[in-house]
Amino acid sequence: FNKVILKRLNMTRKSKPSLSLQKLAKLMAGKDGKIAVVVGPVTDDKRLYEVPKLSVCALRFTETARASILKAGGECLTFDKLAMRSPLGKGTVLLRGPVKARAAERHFGKAPGVPHSSTAPHVRAKGRKFEKARGKRSSRGYKV
Repeated sequence: FNKVILKRLNMTRKSKPSLSLQKLAKLMAGKDGKIAVVVGPVTDDKRLYEVPKLSVCALRFTETARASILKAGGECLTFDKLAMRSPLGKGTVLLRGPVKARAAERHFGKAPGVPHSSTAPHVRAKGRKFEKARGKRSSRGYKV
């Protein structure tokens, strides 16, 4: 557990994505009494009306997320407090945000225009003249 935490703390910012309160509540459903451990920030979610009582350990909390966790009777821990409470990670659930959800990830993968590719091309604009001609629409010759 400590090895994994150390590895994740030393990751780049891209590899430490944030986790919303809604996702956190969904992942922690049925895990009463356990501490959620997120190596990254925890953000608030306006769509979640009723925040459940959670014990969360994270690198950062947004002000609103911290307020809504504390209001629900939960607690926000830092990693040094977690180390004092459970040094070997007993009674914790290690969670992670969506790493591949960045906008740039749309452009990675098979080249755009190749069959079975859903990769977005780098285009200057989204207009009629920009990558919307042959091969993209059946009304312009053919569609791949």
